[in-house]
Amino acid sequence: GEQVQGGNQRFTDGTPLHPRQDADHRTVLADGQEPPVVLLGCRDSRLSSEIIFDQGLGDLFVVRNAGQIASDSVIGSLEYGVAFLGVPLVIVLGHETCGAVRAAIDSLETDAATLPPHIASLIEPIIPAAHRVLAANPGPPRPDAAAGGRGDRRDTVPAPQAGSGSPSPAGDRGARERVGART
Repeated sequence: GEQVQGGNQRFTDGTPLHPRQDADHRTVLADGQEPPVVLLGCRDSRLSSEIIFDQGLGDLFVVRNAGQIASDSVIGSLEYGVAFLGVPLVIVLGHETCGAVRAAIDSLETDAATLPPHIASLIEPIIPAAHRVLAANPGPPRPDAAAGGRGDRRDTVPAPQAGSGSPSPAGDRGARERVGART
């Protein structure tokens, strides 16, 4: 946690160190990884986790997809980080101008265009949060993606073990802490 917070402060202050990115460190990592943090974040190109937290190679086990949706592959990746890499901290990083959130909010408009099927499927888990944001912010003006990003997204980000249908492979090695963060 502190390593990530310190790195984010350096990034924010404009004084990044770009740590652990040299050839010697790459050689050390060739034998395996032991990241202290699993980070679930959005696929947004403006949110490269290693850069905004000023971390180096092997420092973060990053899982990204549009809207940080908890799909089977995401949950499996989070479980892998916790169970097999022994990562003690899971961070879920949201942000205020998420395109997936914007698409979910826009899709609820009465005159909304039909979305391509894969985008519709992608944003489906965000729709309950979009309904809550719209209910809390009756328009006009309609809520923007920033309001949606700040909105309650409990539907999209369960604990890593959720939905597996069986006990977590993490067992007693589960993450000791799960935190949310927002940019």
